[in-house]
This record gives sequence, structure tokens and C-alpha cells, in this order.
Amino acid sequence: MGSAGEQRNETQHHRPVGVRFLEYIRGTPFTFRTYQATVLVLTFFAYASFHAARKTTSIVKSVFDPKTTELGFTHWSRFYFLGTVEGVQRNPGLNAGWAPFDTSDGTAMLGQIDVAFLSVYSLGMYFAGHLGDRFDLRVLLFLGMAGTGIFTALFGAGYWLNIHSFYYFLVVQMLAGLFQSTGWPSVVAVVGNWFGKKKRGLIMGIWNAHTSIGNISGSLIASALLKYGWGYSFAVPGLIIALFGLTVFMFLPVSPEKMGIENEEESQLKSPEKDGITQPLLEGRSNEKGRAVGFVEAWGIPGVAPFALCLFFSKLVAYTFLYWLPFYISHTAIDGKYLSDSTAGTLSSLFDVGGVIGGILAGHISDRLDARALTAASFMYCAIPALFFYRIYGSISLYWNVALMFVAGMFVNGPYALITTAVSADLGTHSSLKGNSRALATVTAIIDGTGSVGAAIGPLLTGYISTKSWSAVFTMLMAAALVAGLLLTKLVVAEVTAKIESGGSRTGRPQRFSEPETLV
Repeated sequence: MGSAGEQRNETQHHRPVGVRFLEYIRGTPFTFRTYQATVLVLTFFAYASFHAARKTTSIVKSVFDPKTTELGFTHWSRFYFLGTVEGVQRNPGLNAGWAPFDTSDGTAMLGQIDVAFLSVYSLGMYFAGHLGDRFDLRVLLFLGMAGTGIFTALFGAGYWLNIHSFYYFLVVQMLAGLFQSTGWPSVVAVVGNWFGKKKRGLIMGIWNAHTSIGNISGSLIASALLKYGWGYSFAVPGLIIALFGLTVFMFLPVSPEKMGIENEEESQLKSPEKDGITQPLLEGRSNEKGRAVGFVEAWGIPGVAPFALCLFFSKLVAYTFLYWLPFYISHTAIDGKYLSDSTAGTLSSLFDVGGVIGGILAGHISDRLDARALTAASFMYCAIPALFFYRIYGSISLYWNVALMFVAGMFVNGPYALITTAVSADLGTHSSLKGNSRALATVTAIIDGTGSVGAAIGPLLTGYISTKSWSAVFTMLMAAALVAGLLLTKLVVAEVTAKIESGGSRTGRPQRFSEPETLV
């Protein structure tokens, strides 16, 4: 009786105060489905707010250094990579800039801030995942969102405090990147706790649209506030993410266990009578529940290393398009005409739309086939001809460009979305952990942290290679897509073998890709 009472008290301690208040008002506790819906909504807007806060820097660059408006799109300025643009004169109607970024080295400084941000973000994610499996994810996510809001606002505070020190902006942006690194491991871990593998791919594919929503809303908010002063473009998104962080702290249910309710999907998987399954992916979580998985141990989970390296090359391709596509469009004749920078930027958003559809399709297909690696590898292989055709035939007409860009976005971003969501959640609850569920955040951080390194390298290489030839850039991207697919070969073979064996035994349910004896 005493232990039951202690367990009940511990559960009450972990229940968010907002949830307890709402249940008190309703007079009845939330159902499992209500908790799931709450998790999806809160984590969706939480991570969208991370991307909205992250997007502000690229929007304000043209104010810091007016020369960046001459460069069209690019997040990585053309000046920084391609050298001084000959014959360019500053438009006298433009803002005079903001020291020290309005000097001849201003665009290079902005590029250095970007590199520093991505570097700290990538490294910080490994540590954030390690912490996420040892501390309350709700608290960690709140601290990350509050810290991101504070340092985003502090970056904007330079406007009112008249700060012109490059190192001030550099350090503030690096600290913002450090706090932002807590976001992705935390939200994926929470969603993974509430959703079993059966429809996880489809659900997470739809849920992953938060990235595009965050980017779009961040751009609109920052752009609308520029006329009041660039400081507002940072302060308001910073305030928004801090408020969302407070909402997360008040209402986010981290896991069924901490809410004191039974995971309905997990209980079905544990039933020995169900389809003769004796070793489900999501096993019982009572064993070793208190011991968090170490960083090195998490790398040893079957499938983590191949998927992490695959994401390195997958994200390299995806982020190269994210940072360079509008620039490429504006400098490529389409039907014999060059599009304006604003039109090219608008047109490039269709790549992201294709990516949203690709993420949903990849998740749904992987659910139906019960084959994450096969789906991801197939999408990466399909991305190769998609990139080739876009480069060769995208200049024929605007319609061809739009259609081929949409298809390329679908195949490039599909596996990227699948790996960072459903695959990370699957591997974080791998059967080799023997019921220990405290690996979700660490595994997610390892996979996406490794991918973020590729996200930094891809645009950097493109800046140099594009000076020689854009065909060489696309060759690099196609080679990266090929390597990404090949890295999953062992897992694909194991999945196909399991399908064949399952079909022969007619068990009625295919075996899972993550069997430790085949994927060591």
C-alpha cells in the first residue's frame, strides 16, 4: 500500500499544473486520446516557434548590411563566398546599415555568425539529448524555449542599446543556438512516448509540417516589424517562443507513465495473444526504467549509426536547397527570362510544399510496409533523377520548373522528415534496450545532431563550387543522395529478408526492421 501511495504521489508531482487545473474544472481526468491530441498540438507549436525565432536573422540581414539585398535570396551571402561583386553600387534609398555589418567585411561577419550558430546548435544537440533522458523533458523544453526567447530578444536589444560590437552579436547568437538545440530531441521524445509504431510514421509526417509553418510565420512576423525598427523583429519572436514555453511548462504531458495512465497502444503490443508477437518494438518499460542510456551506448543501438550518417548526407542536400534555391532560380534563365529576386524567393517555397507532401507520404508508406529503411533509401534513390531532371529541364518553362521543383522537394525532404521523426522515435525505444525507454532524446539528438553537421557543410561547399559550375553543385547533391541511400543498404537487406521470411511463415504480421540479431 505504501509503495502504491508513493507512486501516486510521484505521478501527481509530474503532472503539469495546468492539466491538473483543467481536470479539476472538468471533474473528470483526460482520456488517453485527449492527452495524445494535447501533445501533438503543444509540440507542433513549440517547435514552430523555434523555427520562427531562428528565421529572423536571415530576414534582418538586408538591414544590417544593405549589400545583401543585391544578392537576392541567400542566407549565405554571395559576397562571403564569391568575393566582391564587380560594378555594384549601393542603392541610395536603402538603409545605411548597422555597424559593424555595414562595412566591406559586413557580409562575411554575418556568414561567420551563421556558421557559429549552426556549429553550437549541432554540438549542443548531443548534450541536450543526453540531458533529455535524465531530466524532465517538460522542464528541459521550457528552459530551452525560455533561453531561446531571452537571447533572441537580447540580439534585438542591440538596436535600442545602440550596440555595434560584432562579438556581442556573435556570442548572443551562439547562446541562442545552444538553447535551441534542446528543442528537437525534446519534442520528438515526447511524441514518441505517446504514439506507438503502428501509425507513427504518418502522424509524425503530418506533424513535421511545423518546420515550414515556423519558417513562414517567422518570415512574415520579422518582415512586418522591420518598419518599426529591426530590434522588434527579434524581440517579438523572442517573446512569442517564451510564452509558448510557459504554456508547455503548464500543460505538456511528457509520457503516459508520468500521467499515471496506461498506454493503450503499448498494452496491445505487449499482448502475447496478438498475432503471435513475442518481441515487439515497444516492449514493456518496467525494466531498467530508472537508468538512462549513455551517449556511447546509444550509438551502439542497431540502426542509429547508419541512420545518423544517412541524415548527414540527406540534410546536406535539403539545406543546400533551403539556403541556395532562390539564388539559383534568380540566376538561371527560365524560358529565356530571369526572374526577380522576390519572385524567385516566392517560387522556391514550392520546394518546401513538396517536402511537406513527401514527409507525409514517406511516413504513410513506411507504416504500411513496416519498413523505415527501405522507404528512406528508396526516396533518396528517387531524389537522384529528380535532381538531374530539375537541373536539365527546369529552365524550359516556368511550369516545368515548378513541377520538377515540387517533385525534387518531395523526394529530398521525405526521408529527411522520416528519419528525424518516426525513425528516431523507433530507435529510441529499440528492443535491444530491454524495456528501457530512457533513450529517446539521446537517440534523436545523435541522429539530428549528425544531420545538422551536414546541413552546415552543404551550403558552405555550394558557395565555393557554384563559382565554377552549378552543374557541379547538382553533381555533388546527387552523389550525396546516393551515399545516403547506400548507407542504409544493410538495414534494407534485413528488412527485405524479414519480409520474405514473414511471408513464408504467414504469421499475419511482418517482422520489424530493428531486430538486434540482424542489425548489429
